[in-house]
Amino acid sequence: MSGRPDDFERTVSFAKIALDQIKALRLSAAPRNYEIWYHYATGYNASLNAAINDHISKAGTLSTEEIDRIYARFFTPTRLGEQIETIGGKVAGRIDQIMAVLDAALGSTSRATETLADASDQLGQAEDDAAIRGVLEDLIRTVKEIESDNRALEHRLGASKNEIAKLQQNLEELRSESMTDPLTTLANRKCFDEALDRLIEEAVQRGLSLSLVLTDIDHFKRFNDTYGHLTGDQVLRLVALSVKQNVKGQDLAARYGGEEFAVILPETPLKSATTVADYIRRAVMGKELMKRSTREILGRVTISCGVATLRPGDTVHTLIERTDACLYAAKRAGRNMVVCETDPEVSPDLQRRIA
Repeated sequence: MSGRPDDFERTVSFAKIALDQIKALRLSAAPRNYEIWYHYATGYNASLNAAINDHISKAGTLSTEEIDRIYARFFTPTRLGEQIETIGGKVAGRIDQIMAVLDAALGSTSRATETLADASDQLGQAEDDAAIRGVLEDLIRTVKEIESDNRALEHRLGASKNEIAKLQQNLEELRSESMTDPLTTLANRKCFDEALDRLIEEAVQRGLSLSLVLTDIDHFKRFNDTYGHLTGDQVLRLVALSVKQNVKGQDLAARYGGEEFAVILPETPLKSATTVADYIRRAVMGKELMKRSTREILGRVTISCGVATLRPGDTVHTLIERTDACLYAAKRAGRNMVVCETDPEVSPDLQRRIA
């Protein structure tokens, strides 16, 4: 979401924290260092924050080498793609091995057919029992050899199938990782964007309803500034849990960015979507926040929600824009509330655009 006044204040606050950290550790203010510390300030990636905190607690600072390792681990955009490509290559290699096993099995079958044909010809030409016995002994020996070869082929085939199953599982885990927010375990922004585009297309084709909920944690910056990023992360997890508990199987809940969350509700009209949003709001408000390190009660968290439904001619952009405007209206109206696109809190300008 963009264009709201609090976006500017929040991003400037993150930037200030990033620069303060760079200054405190006497690091170069290079773009790469700034990128690392800006992401650290947002608390978006819990694994990144944990890695930095752990290293600083041991070494007291971050060396150039450690910064290189952190950047390669968390910020190299091709990291997951390279891992997926590597595993895909291994799967292709194993499939080639299976094809080789199958070719060998076909060769064994052809050999057995030829052996039986030869034995049949020899039996037809045999003149006494000794000759017949010799043909049968040769046939039995050949059959045993073929059986042994087939057992070996079966073992190789089984091993290849098992490894392919493991590689496919690893591949699925990597794909899941690329679509999951590590801090909240909800879908990430990439997953949300792809899903919304697909679900809008399906809704239009099938003539079904679809609604979108956008939520924003009220006064999140104050939590971060007052209690620190670890408590901020706890707030994000608390809201994510409340979102998870109030959506059903076909719905998709995602971390939209920073302290913002989104829920796509297929086959859900505006009124029902507004009810879902209010359930989420009440669930968040009903949880009391405690600082883990001191057991101090910090109070309750609230969220504001905007809700809109798919209309004829809508695109992903227009649906998000209307929902975002409803969320901003909820913020302006006092926070800790749900506003849908038909509510009077929505500005006259937006009402005209909706009409």
